[in-house]
Amino acid sequence: MSNWYANETDSWYAPPQREEPAREEKPKKKMRAWLKAAIAVLIVIGLITGSALLFPNGGRGASADPDRSEDSSGSGFGPFLLPRDDDDTLPDDFREFFENYYTATEDGRTTINIAQTDLPEGFVCTVVPAGEELSLQELYRRCSASIVAISGYIDGKSGYNWGTGVVLSEDGLILTNTHVIADCDRATVTLGDDSVCEAKLVGADSISDIAVLKIEASGLTPAVFGDSSALEVGDSVAAIGNPLGEEYRLTLTRGIISGIERGINYKGHNMNLLQTDTAINEGNSGGPLLNMYGQVVGITNMKMMSSYSSVEGIGFAIPSATVVRIVNLLVKEGSVSGRPALGITVGMIPDEAREQYGEKMPAEGGLYVVSVSEGSDAKAKGLRAGDVIMEVDGALVSATSELSEMKDKLSVGDTMHFVILRDGERMELDIALVDTNDVYG
Repeated sequence: MSNWYANETDSWYAPPQREEPAREEKPKKKMRAWLKAAIAVLIVIGLITGSALLFPNGGRGASADPDRSEDSSGSGFGPFLLPRDDDDTLPDDFREFFENYYTATEDGRTTINIAQTDLPEGFVCTVVPAGEELSLQELYRRCSASIVAISGYIDGKSGYNWGTGVVLSEDGLILTNTHVIADCDRATVTLGDDSVCEAKLVGADSISDIAVLKIEASGLTPAVFGDSSALEVGDSVAAIGNPLGEEYRLTLTRGIISGIERGINYKGHNMNLLQTDTAINEGNSGGPLLNMYGQVVGITNMKMMSSYSSVEGIGFAIPSATVVRIVNLLVKEGSVSGRPALGITVGMIPDEAREQYGEKMPAEGGLYVVSVSEGSDAKAKGLRAGDVIMEVDGALVSATSELSEMKDKLSVGDTMHFVILRDGERMELDIALVDTNDVYG
């Protein structure tokens, strides 16, 4: 999982496991004491244009595959200290330095073993014009009937994942986050009348974190979707969801839109999200962020957390413009295809590391390869962690956003020419773009 601060910090909350503590602890990589002491906790979040991980040209964190591009100017972390040995020098091995400087993202495929159903016919998710502004009481009465609870079960494990869903159609199409049902073998949907329905999978997309389920039902109340592109910072919004567990089902919280087009990275996948100070907690995943007209303008899916500092009121939601597009692809095709991927995780090179490691680093620019994904042509062609990308298609690269922009102009099957530095030796590779689903599932 992509971390925001260091190896012990988890930016995404997973769906809580029932019969377990409310906050699920993730496996944590051990860190040296000197590295812990080196981490500053000042967070500076700026407006990001395009896809980006939260760190600028000189920030901390892992920059992921430009298919899921990161690193962009304008946002990132505040002051931090470079990882050093006890004698206040950088490690002798540059790989050790970058292992501690960057936290690699998880590149594994998302596996969902829930039984699939036939694709629905005739359904189209649409955005409708706004109507009359509602009070919070009116909004809750009108919208809560469209909110359900999602339980995901993994064979052989006690307890279950817990999240929120949104009713898409009267006959039982349900929207939620992919990460709520990731690794699950079955799922159920709990309706407002407490009835529980077995769910089947229509389709899921790990890149956008959008999934569609189907239950056997009739007469449900579909949510109404609004235009997220009409939102402005300061607009009032509300969330309805199921934080922490069944006892808090259909909790209403309110806030404002705090930012537009925040480039956030989850498991290396870039997401362009809405930022809100509306209270969002574990279990809210897959629930709606509503405008004051009772329309879904986003699907809440994450919040910022830190084990080093108190972080309050920084939550995120997938814009309805993205949700509607992905939902319509999933109900039509069952998946989203055709997005080109390189399958690599890369990050910028800090000046101090460039100076310390001399000929093993380029004189200027360059991107350090943190990891290479199975299933990618990059892996097949021999690109590996520890390599430094110097040029792509004849151009110097120093930010993942640059590499991402180049990749996004191409299609699956197109080839990009890489000049890399491996232990000071210059090498050249031609790497073909693959379908994102072939790498990340």
